[in-house]
Amino acid sequence: MAHWADGLAGESNMQQVIITGANGFVGHAVSRLFLQRGDSVTGVVRQPGTTVEGVREWLLDTRDFVSIDSQWSTGLSPDSVVHLAARVHMMQDPSADPLAAYRETNVEGALRVARAARNAGARRFVFVSSVKAIGERDPGRPLLETDEPAPVDPYGVSKLEAERALFAYSRESGLEVVVVRPPLVYGPGVRANFLQLMGAISRGIPLPLGAIGARRSLVFVDNLADAIVHCATDPRAAGETFHVTDRRDLSVAELARMLATQLHAPSRLLPVPAAALRVLGKVTGRSAQIDRLIGELRLDSSHIGKILGWYPPHTVEHGLLETAAWYRSTH
Repeated sequence: MAHWADGLAGESNMQQVIITGANGFVGHAVSRLFLQRGDSVTGVVRQPGTTVEGVREWLLDTRDFVSIDSQWSTGLSPDSVVHLAARVHMMQDPSADPLAAYRETNVEGALRVARAARNAGARRFVFVSSVKAIGERDPGRPLLETDEPAPVDPYGVSKLEAERALFAYSRESGLEVVVVRPPLVYGPGVRANFLQLMGAISRGIPLPLGAIGARRSLVFVDNLADAIVHCATDPRAAGETFHVTDRRDLSVAELARMLATQLHAPSRLLPVPAAALRVLGKVTGRSAQIDRLIGELRLDSSHIGKILGWYPPHTVEHGLLETAAWYRSTH
């Protein structure tokens, strides 16, 4: 059943945008930017009252967007759709067949939204994928959009399959598809590993990261949101795949030191060799987490600059300052 929490008011000078996953970490940031532009934003969510102020909520209680086409309001004809909703990466996946579960949500679900959007008159569909669609390591240089993808887990496989399925649908239907591949996203409201890292640093816990020089790409959530808005509105983005980063790759040690400064906490980084951390990972059954700490994963994000003239509006320092300020005010 679909329910409209607010009426649809359309003005000819506004873009009408639909965002799936508008209640999430990235969804909030993207919604705010569209609203600042004066666009009309509708968020597809399951629970009411979970989007930012000004977003019209479309409450859709169907799993994996099954029957979204039949529940689409006749009053909603979007210019573009940003698809953020996904079955996200899980360290301990409870599903008996994780790949099938990821495919049903991330591939079939995305296609259902794309088809319904096209039928409703949408011109542009922005699919927010993941660095995991291309791989977990870089080959000694930042990864390009044209590099051969090598996803290693069910989540990454499903994101790559979704990219390819959407581009195939684009060729068949004429719907303009744009794929955005972010690396680790951080900012106010961040969860999971990044939040745990800030918690440990703020409490002054010694961390075995002092000798880790491997660099990884990051993107501040407001930089990612800015790129997504460009991808939804710039005619030149149609048919493109873009890596989006802060354009400055940090080592885990650099990141921890910068966070310590912004959190007003001591930087207690122990110089434990990477080889010792690998052994620790095997002993504790956390090899995957350790590999992400000590392996390089950099994305070349120059392509979006060449095609759209886009450059991140916020520096890494600003992003970490905003993130640390949020953490200090809420923890």
